[in-house]
Amino acid sequence: MNTQALIAGVDEAGRGPLAGSVVAAAVILPVDCPIVGLADSKRLSAARRQVLAAEIRVTASAWAVAEASVAEIDTLNILQATLLAMQRAVAALTLVPEQAWVDGNKAPALSMPVRTIVGGDAKVAAISAASILAKVERDRQLVDLDRQYPGYGFAQHKGYGTRVHLAALQTLGVTPLHRRSFAPVRRALAAM
Repeated sequence: MNTQALIAGVDEAGRGPLAGSVVAAAVILPVDCPIVGLADSKRLSAARRQVLAAEIRVTASAWAVAEASVAEIDTLNILQATLLAMQRAVAALTLVPEQAWVDGNKAPALSMPVRTIVGGDAKVAAISAASILAKVERDRQLVDLDRQYPGYGFAQHKGYGTRVHLAALQTLGVTPLHRRSFAPVRRALAAM
C-alpha cells in the first residue's frame, strides 16, 4: 500500500449541543480511490450524508467512530472530551496511520505526528469523510434518544439549544443525556 494512504483524517460532531455525546471519526482513504462529493458534513443534506457514509465505510482503507460520553464532557470539559473521542477513534483504526490530520486548531495527543487544519473538513478528503461519519453517527444517536425521551425534539434539533429545546428543558426538565456543565442546562436545573 502507498504510504501516502496512511494519513488519517479526524473530525468530530456534537461539540455545541446541550445534549448527547460528542462523536469523533477517523478515516484513512486510499490514494487511488477517491469518493466523489466529499465535503464538510454541515454543507450536505442528511440524505447525501447517509449515501456518502455508506460509500466511505466500503471504500476507506480503515475507518472508526468513537465518542466521549455526557459524563466525560461534564467532567473534562467539551474540548478535552472532544480530543478524547478523537484519540479513541484513531486508536480504533484497523491500520496504524503514519500521520493524523485533524480539523480545527486543537490536536489530540496521539502516537503519530498530528497536523491541525482549520476548515479541514472542506479541504481534505479524509477529514471530510471523518466529518460525515461522525455526523451520521451522532444524528443516529439523537434520533434514537428522541424515542427514549419524547417531547424534547432531539430528532429535529439534534440536541442544539433551539427555542423548542430550551422550552422543553423548562417544561419537561433535564434528562440524563443533558450536559449539566452547559449554561442553559445549569439554568434549567436551577429553575427546577
